[in-house]
Amino acid sequence: MKDFVKISLIIFLTFSSLACSAGEIREYEGKPLSPFDRKYDNSIKGPQSVDLIKYRLEVTGLLRQSLSLSYNELLALPSVKRAITLYCIEGWDEHLLFKGVRLAELFKIAKLKKEVQTVIFFAADGYSSSLSYKDIIRKDIMLAYEINGKKLDSMRGFPLQVVAESKWGYKWVKWVTRIELSDQPYMGYWEKAGYDNEADIEK
Repeated sequence: MKDFVKISLIIFLTFSSLACSAGEIREYEGKPLSPFDRKYDNSIKGPQSVDLIKYRLEVTGLLRQSLSLSYNELLALPSVKRAITLYCIEGWDEHLLFKGVRLAELFKIAKLKKEVQTVIFFAADGYSSSLSYKDIIRKDIMLAYEINGKKLDSMRGFPLQVVAESKWGYKWVKWVTRIELSDQPYMGYWEKAGYDNEADIEK
């Protein structure tokens, strides 16, 4: 009887694990991916719950046509998919498959003014950071709405996360609600506390 219970428990745990990871991509182009689910969180106010019905991504600043896009309108734009490693300054990293919209695609619609030098990202929890326009174009930075084939959740930054390839993790802004185009440098939450504003991993 004990063996039966033990075997039943093993089967239950196995199927529970499979159910939790159902639909998740765990390997891409021959390389393993880090898991979507994680308990660790180092955001300034914890996971945020964004009301999708009210949500709009606002794009403002030095552009010829301001944008206000719903989540579904964002999903309707051409998408890209890339496996990229996020490196945290705390010493850990994770390799994930991101899917989203290229910032260059949004900029094309908004018709940026030639003076733009800085792109500032604002989050639902009050967090903010920035990237240079030059770096965004050079790296073809995206805003992700999926990780490993799964829609972002409140822990992962739903509805949008900046995928700041080659930059330290504090540049990977989650729960993005607004983007501002500026001709001035911008110091975000951690940058004001002394973190490098360039945040280049190579350096």
